[in-house]
Amino acid sequence: MALNPTFKSLFRRSSPFIRIFASRSHGLQASTKAQVAMPKCNIKPEPYSGITFEDAVKIRKSNINPALFTFYRNPVFIYKGHMQWLWDTTGKRYLDLFGGIVTVSVGHCHPVVVEAAEKQMKNLWHTTNIYMHPTLHQYAAELVEKLPGNLKVVYFTNSGSEANDLAMLMARMYTGTFEVVGTRNAYHGASPYLMGLTSLSTWRYNVPTGFGIYQTMNPDPYRGPWGGSHCRDSPVQTTRKCDCPADRCLATDHYLEQLEDVLRHSMPKGRVGAFFAESIQGVGGTVQFPKGYLKGAFKMIRERGGLCISDEVQTGFGRTGTHFWGFEGHDVVPDIVSLAKGIGNGFPLGAVVTTPEIANKMSEALHFNTYGGNPISCAVGSAVLKVIEEEKTQENSLVTGTYMLEELAKVQKEFEVVGDVRGKGLMIGVEMVTDKESRTPLPAEHFAEIWERSKDLGALLGKGGLYGNVFRIKPPMCITKDDVDFAVDVFRRSLAGYEKGIKS
Repeated sequence: MALNPTFKSLFRRSSPFIRIFASRSHGLQASTKAQVAMPKCNIKPEPYSGITFEDAVKIRKSNINPALFTFYRNPVFIYKGHMQWLWDTTGKRYLDLFGGIVTVSVGHCHPVVVEAAEKQMKNLWHTTNIYMHPTLHQYAAELVEKLPGNLKVVYFTNSGSEANDLAMLMARMYTGTFEVVGTRNAYHGASPYLMGLTSLSTWRYNVPTGFGIYQTMNPDPYRGPWGGSHCRDSPVQTTRKCDCPADRCLATDHYLEQLEDVLRHSMPKGRVGAFFAESIQGVGGTVQFPKGYLKGAFKMIRERGGLCISDEVQTGFGRTGTHFWGFEGHDVVPDIVSLAKGIGNGFPLGAVVTTPEIANKMSEALHFNTYGGNPISCAVGSAVLKVIEEEKTQENSLVTGTYMLEELAKVQKEFEVVGDVRGKGLMIGVEMVTDKESRTPLPAEHFAEIWERSKDLGALLGKGGLYGNVFRIKPPMCITKDDVDFAVDVFRRSLAGYEKGIKS
């Protein structure tokens, strides 16, 4: 849409939503495209016969944690899942694009995983690890086989928060240095121990947290002060201009200078205990670091005696497509890796994997987890690894995820409110703004309109980011290109409907 100089001046000073209307022609053109039908599914669930939605709402208000939020103004009442599909109690089917918060890796109720759990349940549920049982040892050997270097010792936990708690303790014990560094905008758990490491104000209570924990500037090529169109390891780049030469990311140099500044001023005698980083920030809104940042950060930390900890709770098990672990895409090998979510395809399972040298330090006192390494959870973990390998879900994440990113990039060009499309494999984020020039986060009530429309049209999207303005797309890794076509069409129609509503 060509703008004359006078209108361009008014356009820059006008309300962001006026700028939206000026670009609406793209959305109207998109809304006239033929609607993509929801792909077929050969599963027909049994009719639901449990408690009513109304009764569930009453119980939730009276008997369940009041801080536990639900998605959507009109929440979905899910009772059945199969692979990438979910059904509510009315029988309506949804394409799950969030995978139970990046947790369902190989598919809801995957038959191979279900069979493994059922078989184990008939033999042995629980003994704790004071006794030896086969599934724990079999799974531990299978898991470490997937990890590089000397990452050979596994501690089983029940969740990602437990895993990160333990990883932090390990690093402090091994190095003898209490101070830990993370990045702003990171999420590593909400336990009292980790709340200081989670650098998102929306997840922090007003209590003393963060003793011995520091955060460096988040290296975000879209929202940070540095970065642009050549900085991310992604099929889709930010629209910000980039002055980086082909062989070097200048943004990385600047963000590493910020880390150096934190280490210089805040660490005792130049030493540091550990550095925590997600390979791609999950809860923070699928933020990708500029190329080379983690490699430079790991080098800097190790020069000061610290350990490097990769939080693979969301990016592990092939989700990023190019590698089995997200950190491998940064050309680094950490000292400690924390795992959860996709490790058990939704079954409560987590782990910390480290080197024998670090693990030996933890033998100075007893360490025990009653349910960690439970026979059923280990059987499930083994089955998940089997499915990932046999059904090539990592390859599917790369091929189908790249296709989805490229299709979403087309939507970005059509709508002014789509500020950034980013990610790798099936770890995708779409950041919503009032307009591309200012990058002002789209207000919550406007974001919710698009979100609700997508749900009503049959696609369940996640959300995240400090401002709650990022659509998080992390579906089960069995999703197909036909599913992507449907999902993108739903998103496009939701955007067109939102813009039409704003104008009217």
